[in-house]
Amino acid sequence: MMRHVRLIAVLLAPVLLAVIAPRPAAAMTIDRVVSPGGITIWLVQDHSIPAVDVEFTFRGAGAATEAKGKEGTANLLSDMLLEGAGDLDSQHFQGQVEDLSIELGFNAGFDSMEGSLKSLTENLDTAAGLLHDALTRPRFEASDLARVKTRIQTGLRRSREEPRTIAGETFMATAFPGQPYGRPLRGSVESVEALGADDLREFLRAHLGRDKLIVGAAGDITPEAVARLVDRIFDGVPAQSAAVTIGDTAPRNLGQTIVIERPVPQSIVTFGEAGVKRNDPDFYAATLVNYILGGGGFNSRLTTEVREKRGLAYSVFSYLAPYDHFGLVMGGTATENARVAQSISVLRDVWKKMHDEGPSERELVNAKTYLTGSFPLQFDSTTQIARLLVSIQYDDLGIDYIDRRKDLINRVTVADAKRVAQRLLDPAKLLMVVVGQPAGMTATPADKVNSGGSAPQPRSAAPVPTGRGG
Repeated sequence: MMRHVRLIAVLLAPVLLAVIAPRPAAAMTIDRVVSPGGITIWLVQDHSIPAVDVEFTFRGAGAATEAKGKEGTANLLSDMLLEGAGDLDSQHFQGQVEDLSIELGFNAGFDSMEGSLKSLTENLDTAAGLLHDALTRPRFEASDLARVKTRIQTGLRRSREEPRTIAGETFMATAFPGQPYGRPLRGSVESVEALGADDLREFLRAHLGRDKLIVGAAGDITPEAVARLVDRIFDGVPAQSAAVTIGDTAPRNLGQTIVIERPVPQSIVTFGEAGVKRNDPDFYAATLVNYILGGGGFNSRLTTEVREKRGLAYSVFSYLAPYDHFGLVMGGTATENARVAQSISVLRDVWKKMHDEGPSERELVNAKTYLTGSFPLQFDSTTQIARLLVSIQYDDLGIDYIDRRKDLINRVTVADAKRVAQRLLDPAKLLMVVVGQPAGMTATPADKVNSGGSAPQPRSAAPVPTGRGG
């Protein structure tokens, strides 16, 4: 898909100052706008519907930056930012959002804090004011904080008995012991209880700075108008955030098998090993290999062998999980307890065969066809477009990435795919977590997990995030 790519600097007045060589007429044009306040926005204009989406991310402002004992701060902050701000208490703030059909939201991950605004064009001014106040004048009233903390803690207690959550959190705790990524994303009941309004204010001040800000917008708005809008939203947000250093890491305890007994009729299995980060030169080859292995649904080898040929599980899959400081190749399945051992045995065989032989030329061609042909489907709403613009900036892919993506995928050769399959896939290194009552399964002895420590106990946390891809 071809697009114009334009650079627009809006300095003191809503005037188009520079246009960089437009490409031939195209379906989507990306404008790179620089606001008077110095904020860069990538914009796709669509005036067919009177609505605007603004998506933004504060890079490096996620749960991985939390101090020990403060787990869950970022998640709690993401919920509390919309519980009243400025002159409006929670009830009136939410009432105004609802009355004007405005959508505002925040979400905390390990590596970043994400936010969004969606509004009818006629209500944009009000929506921008509400979001500005949420970022710069949140109220954090005691009654609201207590209510939100109780809601989060109720969810955490419930998740303690949810097999998928147990499997995901145990995988991360085992793979990253003593590290930020091994801690629960939403915190624990105890850590959330200890958090106060001052903790939220400090996290907001320290980590949500304009130096970490990435913005994408789409919809019924001009470059000049989006520049004014974004400056209004982020006026008063600190120009600089606190310096935080999180070094690259790699998963540990690979090759271990952990069985957590739970009285459920079928076991949940989460597995994985070291993968690739988004900026790895092998990322596209890895994406194709994973699609063939377990990311392609009914077209994948895992589904063919585990589900179609043997009927061992309804679903089995794999995916790439690239984080800022490491990458994983992850997967999962669920099956009745009596068939878990057989399912894992077949899974390991498929994993090994891909490692040993790599994909065939036909498989690679089919994977390329799907991954290049399905990509434009991400452009079917302004929300998805704005999010894509943020993602491309986050990963430093370049404003012409959409034009180049097809070639980046198609240039992967069979030899490349075979090499990357050998690099990434080793059944002996799979860290396996099974939650249920699997017949015939043997867990790794506790003294061999976590470098001599005991096997991690299930902790309340969100399911393992999948990182970014594309």
